[in-house]
Amino acid sequence: MRTTMTSKDEPSLIRLARASGDSSPVEPLNLGARVRELRKARDWTLEQAAKEAGLARSTLSKIENEQMSPTFELMKKLADGLGIGMPQLFTPPKKAQVNGRMDVTRSDHGSAHVTPTYEHELLNSGLTKKAMLPYRARIRARSFDEFDGWIRHDGEEFLYVLTGAVQLFTEFYEPVDMKRGDSAYYDASMGHNVVSTSAEDALILWVTSMA
Repeated sequence: MRTTMTSKDEPSLIRLARASGDSSPVEPLNLGARVRELRKARDWTLEQAAKEAGLARSTLSKIENEQMSPTFELMKKLADGLGIGMPQLFTPPKKAQVNGRMDVTRSDHGSAHVTPTYEHELLNSGLTKKAMLPYRARIRARSFDEFDGWIRHDGEEFLYVLTGAVQLFTEFYEPVDMKRGDSAYYDASMGHNVVSTSAEDALILWVTSMA
């Protein structure tokens, strides 16, 4: 059974990253603009699109210019003519422009965040509202008993061993021994912990989805 995650379940590093991005309001859908976007994506004229949908050109023009509210039957014809399902008519158009976001973190210049078991270095913290949270972690823990229970949070997680060796504990699988160059990808809402099994503290790269 999947347990619903709360903010208390998330490691503080994840909570900090989520809090760094403000939520944007959802823009209302303009059906006329959506139909025009779909038509132009196919490089069709009004006449071509109207013909494919079995509509009069004037009717399609009025729909695109928000001069009439189409009936269910008209929307069905539009969807069929455009070769899409009805739900796609109501999917907000994606912004086509490239936002050009970029941030560089130099070696050993990430944001430090230390816990009793890990030393995290948050990477690319200059970008807010990221889809992924990348960070390096020095694994100080040597035993599962050093953790206060399982770590779990929403999203998915990628782990890559940079130096040393670790043991990955997960709630539903046997522990996995990993060495430099090994990687794992897993459901982060499944309990998980990592300990170092090498003489020195292991160093890993973690990438967590901000789902």
